[in-house]
Amino acid sequence: MNLANILTMTRIFLVPIYLIIFYSSFENRLLYSGMILIISGITDLLDGYVARKYNMVTKLGTMLDPIADKLTTFSILISFTSQKLIPLWLLILLSLKELSLLIGGGILYYSGNKKVIPADRFGKNATFSFYIAIISIIINLPQIFITMLLYLTVALHLIAFFNYFLIFNRIMKDKEI
Repeated sequence: MNLANILTMTRIFLVPIYLIIFYSSFENRLLYSGMILIISGITDLLDGYVARKYNMVTKLGTMLDPIADKLTTFSILISFTSQKLIPLWLLILLSLKELSLLIGGGILYYSGNKKVIPADRFGKNATFSFYIAIISIIINLPQIFITMLLYLTVALHLIAFFNYFLIFNRIMKDKEI
């Protein structure tokens, strides 16, 4: 296992630590769980950078990275919704988007293409916006900023979804030829 894969595995192991701290009775549990998310986000940036820069891209890493992403995202969405820090509609909307991407990715991979649509700038911007919105909640910014960031996050996720949908359709049409 190379360094990039270890970093990805670290993100997966941080999910239960995040949840334990988030649901604990610690006085500053939100701040501490937010610090875990920041570490996870930094690790996410590092694993991709290390994998590309040092030619450490592996099938294992390609499989584990989206798993780590989804585990982290769903953990945040569910935990923040359960504590009424974000609205339920946001959990539903982003979960439907993520599940659609998982299903589409499975269709592409198992339809004989063996293709994985890599994260692009649209997906990365949506993820970055999501983390900024979550951090804004953790540091208790004024509600108007939090609301604006959440709506921006939704807009960016919808744009990313539409972009992935177009790529998915292009790949499936190429397969028919």
